[in-house]
Amino acid sequence: MRKKIFLIILNCLAYLFAFIYVLPIVWTIFSSFKDESDLFSWPPRLITEPTLINFVKALRRTQFGLFFRNSLTVSLSATAITIIISVMGGYALAKYQFRFKGAISTFILSMLMIPLQVIMVPIYLVLSKLNMINSIWGLIIPPAATPTGIFLAQKYIISAIPDSVIESARIDGANEYVIFWKIVLPLCQPLIAALAVLSFTWRWNDFLWPMIVVGSPKLYTIQLALGLYAGEHIVQWGPLLAMTVLSMTPVLIVFIALQKYFVKGITTGAIK
Repeated sequence: MRKKIFLIILNCLAYLFAFIYVLPIVWTIFSSFKDESDLFSWPPRLITEPTLINFVKALRRTQFGLFFRNSLTVSLSATAITIIISVMGGYALAKYQFRFKGAISTFILSMLMIPLQVIMVPIYLVLSKLNMINSIWGLIIPPAATPTGIFLAQKYIISAIPDSVIESARIDGANEYVIFWKIVLPLCQPLIAALAVLSFTWRWNDFLWPMIVVGSPKLYTIQLALGLYAGEHIVQWGPLLAMTVLSMTPVLIVFIALQKYFVKGITTGAIK
């Protein structure tokens, strides 16, 4: 009886926290279809007569298409690089035996505790020497190699891919490149989906790094554009909310499309 009561309380708390988390998102979506005068009406109303005027203003008065394209280019490119580097690094640490393997694994794990702000200045100095400041590659390459991705890949491959599969392929005469591209990579589809969702979300929502690297408005990402748009003397909340809703759409699409594999990839790597 006590166990049932405890589970009921936990479920109620979970629904409560989920409601608190989702409410601002729902309010933002509905408010983006409101007229400017209805945004500050009292008492506040969630549903009013819908209008698309905020979206029209956002698209006409800003270079939203350019910002959207920049964010999409950066997010997709960085995600692809992150997946390749993470799976390769995780596979090497999971299945190969070499000197200092334990030290390298510990070093990668310790990198998870170092915030970006600590290494931001050295990375900026390196990019300035490579003439990558105020360039699209300065946004794509530095965040692409993440210790989180390598750590997840290592744990997933240890749990999901038996050594016998790889040894059988070697006995059949397959070289290491064939084993990785034809065997390991297809078996890592849940892992790849999880990394894709995480990396795409991180890169799409990143604000601090683009603000440091980019100076030209032609290279602004959508989050940087939103931050600067909200920082003007007069904030037009209607178009800003419309831009916010449009900026949330790609992340929601990616997560909904890959959620089944995302959950499987995360849980498989945590089992063993």
